[in-house]
Amino acid sequence: MKFSLMLLGFLLLSACQTMGESARSSSPQPPVAKIAELPADPDPALWVVKDADTTIYLFGTVHLLRPGTRWFDDEVKRAFDDSQELVTEMIDPEPNVAAKVTTELAMNMSGTSLRSKLTDEDRAAYEKVVVALALPLEPFDALDPWFVSINLSLVPLLRAGFEVDQGAEKLLVAEATARKLQHVGLESYDQQMGFFDNLPLASQIAFLNSAVKTMPDAVPGMDQMIGHWARAETDELAQMMNEGLEDPLLYRTLLVDRNQQWADWIAKRLQQPGTVFFAVGAGHLAGKESVQAQLAARGIASSRVAD
Repeated sequence: MKFSLMLLGFLLLSACQTMGESARSSSPQPPVAKIAELPADPDPALWVVKDADTTIYLFGTVHLLRPGTRWFDDEVKRAFDDSQELVTEMIDPEPNVAAKVTTELAMNMSGTSLRSKLTDEDRAAYEKVVVALALPLEPFDALDPWFVSINLSLVPLLRAGFEVDQGAEKLLVAEATARKLQHVGLESYDQQMGFFDNLPLASQIAFLNSAVKTMPDAVPGMDQMIGHWARAETDELAQMMNEGLEDPLLYRTLLVDRNQQWADWIAKRLQQPGTVFFAVGAGHLAGKESVQAQLAARGIASSRVAD
């Protein structure tokens, strides 16, 4: 089963929030789907990198979860409790700032409508999915393909009961704020939006076509991913996540380049004493191009923390 939208690792949190509201209000909401069976005591994977005076915990997050998903306990919570600093992919901007940046980047400025950029076959499949989701076709014509892809992938998840506010980052940031921990963002909102917006049109259309093709698998695929995450099945998680990046440029832009940059950040941070909780999308900590693999290439060892 292929689930090709990288929803664990690479959905933009603020974009999720913005589009989530429109998804919830665009049509009547069905009853919340039954939560897929998870282990009684979820134990997501946790790694540690350390030297004589610095400890950096590496934790893979899920950006959307259903209410009631419990994971913040045992070794993960102990590691967080020991930390003086939280590091996440970004610090959420103010809503007005996010809206301004989103509007500037997501609007289609080419003068050619989105649907006219698609082949006849791809356009027919796209229109079928949009209509099935009870979304209007015309407003999307004024948007870039990458942003429409995020919309289409998010809508069925929100309708199935997943919530951005239940995502792992939200809880970690709330805890860090309550404890007055330092909070560092690896990237800015502009950067994260730019990763998609700077893709060539062919890659954006490939991303959109993949979203359309895999729409029926969106909810079961997300459930399966969360199951792998909750059971610390990183090999299976990597396989699912990497299937979503068939376009080589997308793979390098969203995964490899960022993992390399983050490994450099960790290497530099090891030069300062302290304990850090480093929390990024779980897809970045799985597979042959993971942050851990990038660290190993730099001579820095990481090890799994026992459950």
